Amino acid sequence: MARRSPRRPMSLARQLLLLQVAVLALVIAAGTALGIVDQLRDSDDANRREVTAVAETLALSDSTAAALRSPDPTALLQPETERIRQATGVDFIVVMAPDRTRYTHTNPALIGQPFGGNIDRALTGETFTETYAGSLGPSVRAVTPVYDDGTLVGLVAVGITRARVGAEVAASLPLLFTLAGAGLVASTLGALLLSRRLRRQTLGLAPDELRRLYEHHDAVLHSIGEGLVVFGRDEEVAELVNDEARRLLELPDGPVRLASLPASLRRLDLSDATDAGDEVHLTMNRVLVVNRHPVNWEGRRIGTVLTIRDHTELQDVLGELDSVRGFAETLRSQAHESANRLHTIVTMVELGRYDEAVAFATDELRLSQQLIDRLMATVEEPALAALLLGKVGEAAERGVTLTVTEDTALGPVPTLRARELVTLVGNLVDNAVDAARDTDDPWVEVSVRQEDSMLVIRVADSGPGLSPDSLANATTRGYSTKSGSRGLGLALVSQVVGRHRGVLRAEPSLGSMLVVEIPLPPGGGS
Repeated sequence: MARRSPRRPMSLARQLLLLQVAVLALVIAAGTALGIVDQLRDSDDANRREVTAVAETLALSDSTAAALRSPDPTALLQPETERIRQATGVDFIVVMAPDRTRYTHTNPALIGQPFGGNIDRALTGETFTETYAGSLGPSVRAVTPVYDDGTLVGLVAVGITRARVGAEVAASLPLLFTLAGAGLVASTLGALLLSRRLRRQTLGLAPDELRRLYEHHDAVLHSIGEGLVVFGRDEEVAELVNDEARRLLELPDGPVRLASLPASLRRLDLSDATDAGDEVHLTMNRVLVVNRHPVNWEGRRIGTVLTIRDHTELQDVLGELDSVRGFAETLRSQAHESANRLHTIVTMVELGRYDEAVAFATDELRLSQQLIDRLMATVEEPALAALLLGKVGEAAERGVTLTVTEDTALGPVPTLRARELVTLVGNLVDNAVDAARDTDDPWVEVSVRQEDSMLVIRVADSGPGLSPDSLANATTRGYSTKSGSRGLGLALVSQVVGRHRGVLRAEPSLGSMLVVEIPLPPGGGS
């Protein structure tokens, strides 16, 4: 026997629709009932005013008092009261003696019989109304005294039966129910439209499904290793920022505005977001790979998602790998040059030119050894000394003359790690060599020294130089992996400089010059 699939829970939109219809039906039914009660009350009030007015008018008439004084009040009053009753629409008019004896009545058979209602308050001179079950059934009646020269000569009672009141209310019920039905239909249609809109917004999910979806969504967003920043149609305030994004961007708790993001991210055009591939952006302490992707729903763009990955350590590893590759290239070129020199020396020896062979060998060795000895004596950081030596050979391999100035000298720098020194000097030299290669007489000059508690790195070259705007752009922008690198070296330099509250600036010289100044603690670098 096939198992029945579990019944899908009712969607939130349908539950809300049924609840709204039930509440609306209850409210409209209660309103209709209250309307009927209110109409009955208003009808009673109107009837009380009407019977009181008729009774007082008849009691104040001189003809009424005169008829009560006559030998046969019924003969005079019965035709008149019936005419008034028919004209005013009341159900009965009873004129009676103070002892309750009826002189008039709608039913002539009851004339002469005692009146069955209350008259005590009227006997004291008061006009009052009451609801009383008399000979014609329950009725709303008014009783008022009749005076003649200050003497109580009779009473007038005028009434409208409750059956008539009920018939009047019943006659208005179809209209009342029609209005209530129309209200219920209109309210139901409104609830249905709201339900359809809610169904689209909740994707037809049930409350439990929405709760589970939110819990899973929230758990995934805050547990994944990538940073996520989601902007909606309002591109000024992020709708969602997960924990990893706050950590990578060093954002505080609470709402995140676009203006609080790093400078390079603030310049992203979120309104025209396309899947442009990964872009590298630098913050003060990190190298971040950012991807922006539009979020579309039913053909409409409803937001933008930024995914952020930390590539700081990877960039450091790549930098070290580039340095190792540079050293390897330098060693390869030096080995090639050494082989050429060795072949030259051997040939000169074979030709018997011993003095020239010795002079050729010792001259090359002397120049190389002098640079090694000078750097090892004046630069206490071995990684920096090795970097400078390697860059000299690498520049020569690329046809550029790289000179390390005689005043280059640097003691221990406790505030900067060896990796940061290599990042600063290596990237400045690489950019300078690239710029100098396009000139007729390519050269680069490097100086690293301490001046008045300040680490100063100067790298000059024969290239065209950078304007202040170009330098600012090169030190802050990232690049897209789809379009290739666009000056990440100077951005990394700027990152280290900013981390240590230093300055990176361009200065005019014989060619162009970039200068880095980083403050040192007292005694640092000596």
